[in-house]
Amino acid sequence: MRTPVTTKNAPSPSAPYSQAIIQDGFVFVSGQGPIDPATGQYVKSDIRSETRRVFDNIGAILAAAGSSFDKVVKVNVYLRDIGDFAAMNEVYATIFTAPYPARTTIQAGALPRGFGVEIECVAHV
Repeated sequence: MRTPVTTKNAPSPSAPYSQAIIQDGFVFVSGQGPIDPATGQYVKSDIRSETRRVFDNIGAILAAAGSSFDKVVKVNVYLRDIGDFAAMNEVYATIFTAPYPARTTIQAGALPRGFGVEIECVAHV
């Protein structure tokens, strides 16, 4: 059975999807962008700041699901510009510790609302 996760501490979905779904002992967090959940506005800034905002949103969703960053097993990172990889990775390294989750990072080209970064993950509950 799929159980949706909802928290006001992360942006509300802007389309027909859930912030996250819990199923079979895992939480699947939908792609999050650098949106301030209080205002619903894109916090456009440098890639480090955008990445921090994204991880704040993901952290709130993980907490609402009864999980945390130390239970993340897979991360997908989508960058508007792969040239931002090193700066994104600096912030990423402050969130996760060894053993690190499996990860894929790609240049997506165009992201919703012009985001510089969007991140999704899967974690144990």
